[in-house]
Amino acid sequence: MMQKSALVLGASGLVGSEVLKLCLASDNYNKVITPVRSPLIMNHKKLIEKIIDFEMPPWDELFPVDHVYCCLGTTIKKAGSNSGFRKVDFAYPIAFAGAAKKWNTSVFSIVTATGANSNSKIFYNKVKGEVEDKLKSIGFDSTLISRPSLLLGERNEFRLGEKMVMGVAKLTSWMTPTSVRAIPAKTVARATVSETLLERVGLNIMSNKEMHHIG
Repeated sequence: MMQKSALVLGASGLVGSEVLKLCLASDNYNKVITPVRSPLIMNHKKLIEKIIDFEMPPWDELFPVDHVYCCLGTTIKKAGSNSGFRKVDFAYPIAFAGAAKKWNTSVFSIVTATGANSNSKIFYNKVKGEVEDKLKSIGFDSTLISRPSLLLGERNEFRLGEKMVMGVAKLTSWMTPTSVRAIPAKTVARATVSETLLERVGLNIMSNKEMHHIG
């Protein structure tokens, strides 16, 4: 088996941290690069951690890689403004996608959201849709878009509103269709990594329902 290299964006986040663990544990990868703002509390022989300024990434230290996993994401509250949110959820992913295309990355895999639609009147869904549209136009050999619903898992920071919603979601999951049912971050990560490794040609969109079954 010919081993590959991966770059994981958002490795300190809910899904990204799980994707990172899976990539490090996989025999398919011999090198996993993580561009981060602050150090991860992790050591692994495959892990290459790069502390970077996302405004000016050292592209030639990060690429080339075979697969990119983009798990970047924030909230408007944390970002401080709509423009701050858009920078993290649109500008950074597209900047890395442009670099990945230049360095001939074969698969670009991104986690967006159920409801992503560039024509949506909901700002969050609109930005997620816009990043999807832009990625489609870049045209990788293989593009994977994972669209989870509400993510379940323990975040590094405490979000009271999200905690309350998650509690209700868990209680009512038995009666909620899998198309919109809250989904564990670990399930999203497992489905995303397994599908990325298949390197399906063209554009591939994985729904929340599909991730529940695959992961």
